[in-house]
Amino acid sequence: MQTENKKVLISIRDIKQYFPVKKSSFREEQKYVKANDGISLDIYEGETLGLVGESGCGKSTFGRTILQLYPQTHGDIFFEKDGEMINLKEQPAEKLRALRREMQLIFQDPYSSLNPKMTAGQIIGEGLTAHGLYKKGDTALRDYVMDVMKKCGLDTYMFGRYPHQFSGGQRQRIGIARSLALKPRFVVCDEAVSALDVSIQSQILNLLSDLKEQEHLTYLFITHDLSVVKYISDRIGVMYLGNLVELASTEELFERTLHPYTKALLSAIPTTDVNDKKRDRILLEGDIPSPVNPPTGCKFHTRCYRCQEKCKKEVPVMTDMGNNHMVACHYPLEK
Repeated sequence: MQTENKKVLISIRDIKQYFPVKKSSFREEQKYVKANDGISLDIYEGETLGLVGESGCGKSTFGRTILQLYPQTHGDIFFEKDGEMINLKEQPAEKLRALRREMQLIFQDPYSSLNPKMTAGQIIGEGLTAHGLYKKGDTALRDYVMDVMKKCGLDTYMFGRYPHQFSGGQRQRIGIARSLALKPRFVVCDEAVSALDVSIQSQILNLLSDLKEQEHLTYLFITHDLSVVKYISDRIGVMYLGNLVELASTEELFERTLHPYTKALLSAIPTTDVNDKKRDRILLEGDIPSPVNPPTGCKFHTRCYRCQEKCKKEVPVMTDMGNNHMVACHYPLEK
């Protein structure tokens, strides 16, 4: 599938992800946590799509749903394979397992995501043996793992070390090496730098950028840090309470912010420029509503400083405001 001279790698259509809430009694009506509530977008080959929003808005769930770690409640996810768009939901287990080589995940926590009983070499090579690319104990496997370690900034003498012998940044490099060893086309970076020190964050971000160019990767970069997502992303999507509320190129989003929620997020970015008087801090009052019982109409209306009666009743539709700048708002800031 081609869109504006860009090849669509993954096409997501009306994804809903509902998780049942445990009932206190058998008479109680079944309720659901609406983690993702109707998301549609395309991810282009070779791009980094940033996904931002407050904690609990459904970003990580969305990434894992794309990878089919969580089967979606509703909707379709298409993955481009040999010129055809394959619906992942319809694939048998064996074919989906083969496709997992091309879709990998970098976990948020570099401490709990590594098996403490396995060495770095075993962790990185585990996926290779699981997919039958190499046999355990094979010299070729050891050579290949060491080559991947070098690409990810790890010295080969670390091959036999255990996770507790590494720093946080080194552990995250092991996690990155484990994902990239299978030569995937698409990688979900689930808050891959949020648990690291700021100085280490920049090293990991530069590593991810370099690997993207070398290996021709496509990223979905999930984070809550707008300064990080601005640095690494080609496009940025903003999520609120399970919905995508704004989607645009990075430059367009920062220069022409249209959704009040995005404007509030941008105003919270710390700055060292004492002469920066253009930004007024926008404080969002109240807490995020419950994803079990979300508000009617626009879900953001309970905290929006531009809320009107229409916002409380009608759900806003994603609309192109020019330059492929999509926004779901009845009263975007440009107006």
